[in-house]
Amino acid sequence: MNPEILQFQMTPEQAKDDAYLRKRIAKELNLSEDDFQFRWRKRSVDARKKAIKINGAFEVIGLKEVFPENPSFRPKPVDTSKKIAIIGAGPAGLFAALQALELGWKPVIFERGKDVRARRRDLALLNKEGIVNPESNYCFGEGGAGTYSDGKLYTRSKKRGDVQKALEWFVHFGAKRDILVDAHPHIGTNVLPTIIIEMREKICEYGGEVHFESKVTQFLSESGRITGVEINNADEYLFDHVIVATGHSARDIFQLFRDNNWELNAKPFALGVRIEHTQELINKIQYHGRQSDDFLPPASYSLVTQVEGRGVYSFCMCPGGIVAPCATEPGEVVTNGWSPSKRNNPTSNSGIVVEIHPEDFDDPSDPFVCLDFQKSVEKACWEAAGKTQKVPAQRMVDFVQGKKSEALPKSSYQPGMTSVDLNEVLPDLVARRLRKAFEDFGRKLHGYLTNEAVLHAPESRTSSPIQIPRNEDLQHPDVAGLYPCAEGAGYAGGIISAAIDGMKCVKAIAESNQ
Repeated sequence: MNPEILQFQMTPEQAKDDAYLRKRIAKELNLSEDDFQFRWRKRSVDARKKAIKINGAFEVIGLKEVFPENPSFRPKPVDTSKKIAIIGAGPAGLFAALQALELGWKPVIFERGKDVRARRRDLALLNKEGIVNPESNYCFGEGGAGTYSDGKLYTRSKKRGDVQKALEWFVHFGAKRDILVDAHPHIGTNVLPTIIIEMREKICEYGGEVHFESKVTQFLSESGRITGVEINNADEYLFDHVIVATGHSARDIFQLFRDNNWELNAKPFALGVRIEHTQELINKIQYHGRQSDDFLPPASYSLVTQVEGRGVYSFCMCPGGIVAPCATEPGEVVTNGWSPSKRNNPTSNSGIVVEIHPEDFDDPSDPFVCLDFQKSVEKACWEAAGKTQKVPAQRMVDFVQGKKSEALPKSSYQPGMTSVDLNEVLPDLVARRLRKAFEDFGRKLHGYLTNEAVLHAPESRTSSPIQIPRNEDLQHPDVAGLYPCAEGAGYAGGIISAAIDGMKCVKAIAESNQ
């Protein structure tokens, strides 16, 4: 029997009071208080008015009934004659491998970086000493960039069935059931690694393979069809099907496509800064003066405006989070943000970025025109910070007024900051739009435009600046059997959408081989 669904609003305090919820449900459904079971189905915060409310939906069943639970991950015996090479062990690659196991195919993952535990040592060197390992960093390694990007699991994807399945797989491998309930689910950077390790172990247990420190250095093809991959300039592995799930920062993969004369296209992306406020201020703004507590989570925000016909918007907002150094090569500075599961750090951060289009440049037909721009900004920021992993930074009001900050507030960015006028470092098409956007955001969120907030530059890895084209059957138009996938190919924008695209590519392979 399906559960009865009940929806109502309540105060944050009532939402944490099981006795109140039981009494309210009993009254709404005309039941005895001790004659049913209930659990949350959906939960969201409505802070539009001073009297903050929680929107809740509940599943209600009888005492002797059991909540319906479908097995979320159902691997089949692997047919070793049906193999899929998966390049990259980020969300797309891992979920592609899990989907392959459900369909009875053998996934073989090649990941250029290290496993989660070994990867941590390279991140420590990056944070403490500014040493960038180009094969093991915040973008490359087990779990991909998603491992250290807060674990946000909300998405604009319209494929609700696939979204639900992806979330259920996360729960199956160790995430809390809350991610199935919360309107803006997240796992937290401190929790994600254990889940990813569990995924990898099950992939291997059920017949798949995962190879670390295994970088694709060439695609093998013959007569317009993929035949395999070369790893580390040495070993060759033969495959009829290769999924390229390498993420938005694997620039060498784009170069391999160019070297093979395979089609690539320049793609719009966004670039700007990562701004850090105190979490206390963001709570005060969003919760009408109230602070987060045992009843309300640390507040977030979502901002968007139009400046000179171009979108400027917040990106990857991290309540109670950390600003992290995300360069993938020496000679560049890149920022991103993440939060632990409790989001309990004293600062919040968010990317504030400006849309960039190929048409902004002299030759929009050049597939690398946006990538070259991205690289030039990252190099300029590295030089402005003294050719170190310190980040060029400026107080928010000082930036709007065009003056260098005499002193900077404390930041969560561990390598440190260098005070500069970012108007002289960022390209004018970005800087002038950011200045106007911050003034607009200050009008929308009273108190947001403050000199206690600090800008870190650049926020530049919002999405891939290159798209790898694919046909309706998801194969590259120039090479059959090659499946460009997820963020690195320009078809996803976060953990869940990347995971869904990985699953989608495997289904396309299976359908084409029935």
